[in-house]
Amino acid sequence: MISPHRLVAGFVVAVCAALAAPAHADGPVVNTPSGFIEGTTDGTLRVFKGVPFAVPPLGGRRWRPPIPMAPWTGVRAAKDFGPACIQPVWHVKNIYAQNIEPISEDCLTLNVWVPADAKKAPVFVWIYGGALVTGASKEMLYDGAKLAQRGVIFVSFNYRLGVLGYLAHPQLSAESPQGVSGNYGLLDQIQALSWVKHNIEAFGGDPSNVTIAGESAGGLSVMYLMASPYARGLFSKAIAESAYMISTPELKENKFGETASELAGKRLATTLAASGIADMRAMDAETLTNSAVAAHFSPFGTIDGKLLPRQLVEVFDRGEQAKVPLLAGFNSGEIRSLTVLAPAVPASASDYESTIRDRYGDLAGEFLRLYPSANMQESIFATTRDALYGWTAERLAKKQAALGVPSFLYLWDHGYPEADSAGLHAFHASELPYVFGALDRTPQYWPKIPATAQEKALSDAMLDYWTSFARAGTPRAANAPDWPAYAANDAYMKFSDAPHVADRIFPGMYALHEEAMCRRRANGDMPWNWQTGLASPKLPTTRCQ
Repeated sequence: MISPHRLVAGFVVAVCAALAAPAHADGPVVNTPSGFIEGTTDGTLRVFKGVPFAVPPLGGRRWRPPIPMAPWTGVRAAKDFGPACIQPVWHVKNIYAQNIEPISEDCLTLNVWVPADAKKAPVFVWIYGGALVTGASKEMLYDGAKLAQRGVIFVSFNYRLGVLGYLAHPQLSAESPQGVSGNYGLLDQIQALSWVKHNIEAFGGDPSNVTIAGESAGGLSVMYLMASPYARGLFSKAIAESAYMISTPELKENKFGETASELAGKRLATTLAASGIADMRAMDAETLTNSAVAAHFSPFGTIDGKLLPRQLVEVFDRGEQAKVPLLAGFNSGEIRSLTVLAPAVPASASDYESTIRDRYGDLAGEFLRLYPSANMQESIFATTRDALYGWTAERLAKKQAALGVPSFLYLWDHGYPEADSAGLHAFHASELPYVFGALDRTPQYWPKIPATAQEKALSDAMLDYWTSFARAGTPRAANAPDWPAYAANDAYMKFSDAPHVADRIFPGMYALHEEAMCRRRANGDMPWNWQTGLASPKLPTTRCQ
């Protein structure tokens, strides 16, 4: 005779089995803690797009921390990307331009590419760039298929941008139990990572082996996440491509030449003729965003003592950042496609040299050795590149190595005919088609990459290096040299025609910009960012090192 307990147990198993295989699904279905999700297939991959990871930040939810989605009933279709977050839509003919519409405030969704038979697979989470003003996980470069084909589960997500993502204001701080405001886009990123931690195992992923990665503002976001106590335990490795460890506004105090974030928010409200946050919450999201851009509102993280406890340079100096293996680097031609960051070429070499001697004082000799007047345009491009991206990448490698964890440094110096002929050798973000295996899937005005065996081999090496780092914390590639850790002789990988191991990247570069940053920081009223070289303030004379 079958006992009642066994009958009940059998009934429960039968019900669970029925729930695990919903009827009428025409795509792959995953049963996650958030609910059933139905996706699509791409060859052997299972792909899930537009999965919500937070309650839409609409109405009174605008400028509040994200709230996790409650588990849903039934099967949620996840076959198309969700809308991009609200941002200016510029229809301009530059190399980064592409159509990311539709846009919406209801945008907090993520996407998952899952390799066949995934089991305890490493997880690679991508954070898009765009100066915290633009960007979307559905951008054509960010298709995760080629990375997933190498055995990682690839995840991308949207986060709030611009004024909707980074506004601070005294009234918003008063609403917060922590007494802080701003950083909503960063909180979205943390919530997405929390969703990954709690749900990725259902896809065959390993929640204890998550790599965060991003380029430009995505790289900046990686550093914010490394610095934030709120993100601890949500990732185990980090990749920062073309990140910039610049001075950051503080919540309530004007410091390091930056306007306090709350004051900037109050000024924006005045410009918009809003009496306070209630008026601003009532504004149309697109109108608000475009008006904030017109008013020169600049979205950045806010040093609030909570989510971001200190300036990034101080966090990393004190060794308070996440103690995780790191891969970081920058591009030799960063500023060739970001010329707005570079000051104009002076009328003469003597003007160039006299300005540098005035601004840099006892450091001018070393500056002019690194950035001579013989080719002022190239020196200006190199100065801005190094002060923003080169110094940051090497600083990250140094600081992680000092924690005793592996760190790996690279320089992207690859060119190809159409880019080089346009003066865009190794331009900002030009490594991304290679990292994603997207050589034939670039935006409309992007310099066309030739379909040659050499370009494919370089992309294959990048895919191998990035996914092997995500898998085990050590970048390795088939038919390419092993990548030594930075701590070994200041080693780095140079990607030119192919990967090449080298050491001591641009000797003297790091020491010069570290000293300049240190003097500005000690002064207390000077920023350290793209105001460098000819655009630099007059540096203090007291040496730091």
